[in-house]
Amino acid sequence: MFYGTVVWDPWLIVAQIVCLQCLYYLTLAVFLSILVGTRVSRMSLAYFFDFATVSASTVTGWCVIASLLSGAVAGAGYLVFLIERAKKCLDFSATLYFIHLFICIIYGGWPSTITWWVVNGTGVAVMALLGEYLCIRRELREIPITRYRSNV
Repeated sequence: MFYGTVVWDPWLIVAQIVCLQCLYYLTLAVFLSILVGTRVSRMSLAYFFDFATVSASTVTGWCVIASLLSGAVAGAGYLVFLIERAKKCLDFSATLYFIHLFICIIYGGWPSTITWWVVNGTGVAVMALLGEYLCIRRELREIPITRYRSNV
């Protein structure tokens, strides 16, 4: 991984966005299955994309909130391995949540609850800031240099 001249590669960027989005939804599915699946009789896409399920007034709604925020934490981990650069974390996090907003609008209409906006805004912040922190920690690791001694 060399950080010299950056070549703009749109196919790489699109592939990174698609991979990050897929990993986010797979992780979200796991968290929703664990936290919400035990509380409801039937899982549906509404827990992924309907703003009405993100509610602070029910225990199931809190489970959805916990799943969304856990997905954001996992997404920060994915940024470390897929994106690898701290300065790109905010861009990819915002893109992921913008695509999520678009899918939510198509599925259930414009999100009209403040809870949905707070949870997803927090998710963007957690994913971007934690991703940047983890990427910076990775970028600042020492480069191992092996030294060979000659016994001459």
